[in-house]
Amino acid sequence: MIYIHIPFCRTFCTYCGFYSELLCRGTRKDKVLQPFCKALENEFAARKSGLQDGPDTLYIGGGTPSVLPFSVLQTLASLFMDEGRPHRFREFTVEVNPEDIVSGGQDYAEGLLSLGVNRISMGVQSYDDGILRWMNRRHTAGGAVEAYRILRRAGVENISLDLIFGVPGMGHGLWKETLGRILDLPGGMPEHISAYQLSVEPGSALEKMMARGRCREVGDEECRLQYMTLCEVLGNAGYRHYEVSNFALPGYEAVHNSAYWSGEPYLGLGPGAHSFRIDGDRRTRSWNRPSVEAYLSAWLSCRDDAETDIMETEELTQEQAALERIMLSLRTDTGLPEPELLRLAMPGQVRKHLSAGTLTRLPDGNVRIPESGFFISDSIIADIV
Repeated sequence: MIYIHIPFCRTFCTYCGFYSELLCRGTRKDKVLQPFCKALENEFAARKSGLQDGPDTLYIGGGTPSVLPFSVLQTLASLFMDEGRPHRFREFTVEVNPEDIVSGGQDYAEGLLSLGVNRISMGVQSYDDGILRWMNRRHTAGGAVEAYRILRRAGVENISLDLIFGVPGMGHGLWKETLGRILDLPGGMPEHISAYQLSVEPGSALEKMMARGRCREVGDEECRLQYMTLCEVLGNAGYRHYEVSNFALPGYEAVHNSAYWSGEPYLGLGPGAHSFRIDGDRRTRSWNRPSVEAYLSAWLSCRDDAETDIMETEELTQEQAALERIMLSLRTDTGLPEPELLRLAMPGQVRKHLSAGTLTRLPDGNVRIPESGFFISDSIIADIV
């Protein structure tokens, strides 16, 4: 598994706390983007020997990868070539914003496919123009529909859409309307949907708005109602609710993200990107510091100490590894084996929740949180560990 973080956006969304830098239109490629690509190439060359079991998937996220000119994405894809041809990843995902697809048109979408991309993740977030303006999104509801139409015409057969619920000003009726629009998109329903409750991220514009009293969080009961409506509508439409925030038509579960939840190793490239390595009983997490300037300084120089200069590392304790295993597994509809859960968690608390129905046994012997408990999964997990 390989993840590449593209730390550039045209604008910052109200709710976003991810690391990113503004990339203005007309930014010279030789000033920022070419050095960034060269630094990525150097980092990959230095660290690819650490790849474990793969690479099987490639995910280019951000930030906003689609703000990059196609030629830059082409340069990034060229890092992964097999005898001059694109590496055939089982899953190759690129995150895009609707306005970039509309401005690039069908040629841009077809170009992505020519690089070996076989999955597009598009950040729609809402189909209401008022909500989109509040979020400081660059696209309109109509633009999101048009972007979806362009992707389908280009031949993209695996599209994932991102949505946000629990947004101030978005009542239950508007949320149901949004879900209805998704199921009626031109070219058929999306193969995958990720839906997240709005959260106040440190450093985001939303955090400042809350601190100044300009905005109030939506109450828990309204968020719960919107989440349960999400589950009901998508379940009736044939989607599998395979992770707390993720729904897929059968066979379209995200391979890359599923590997995160099952605890597989991965390599992260770019400023702010995280990696995870397994060596016997040792589990090590590392991450690049979130700074384009520091990243370019470290990796353009090709110094022997470049990796240690930009990267932070921690080895997980047995307790941390156990907690992570429980938290990630119980976010999914497959859960984890009951003997393992009893060994890693507090057995008495596990049995209490099994009796209460907030944990349930599956025919294969695994234990999971039922869909009806997904909304409070964090509190269930906290109670058993």
